[in-house]
Amino acid sequence: MDALDPKMPPVGLTMGAAPEDAPVAARAPAIDPEYLTQATEAAEKFESFFIAETLRQMRRSTREMASEDSVFNNRVNEDMLDLADTLVADTMASQRAFGIADVLLRQLVPESVDAPSGFKVTSPAVASKP
Repeated sequence: MDALDPKMPPVGLTMGAAPEDAPVAARAPAIDPEYLTQATEAAEKFESFFIAETLRQMRRSTREMASEDSVFNNRVNEDMLDLADTLVADTMASQRAFGIADVLLRQLVPESVDAPSGFKVTSPAVASKP
């Protein structure tokens, strides 16, 4: 069998045996706990990276717009501010403040229990119109 066979489940998932008339959740493949853990960590790291880059770009823009004698144009503490941005981003991502990790998880693991309470999924696959 080819590794890209569309009938094969994604890596980390196993096929469940449920009747065709069962609800979508019952027909869904069983989730490998290790895959779920790795997907959750990767989604949170991506959200952290996104937040950190946003903060760094905001800081760069502030420096560019500041006048020469402005306190915002001082590059003395730039390394420490970058470190602080990273720490803030990690904390915000662990709380899933932006929701990016949740969206990624819903695409990687549609039946994940980590979905936010108000998040509605219409289909287990990524939504697309034919």
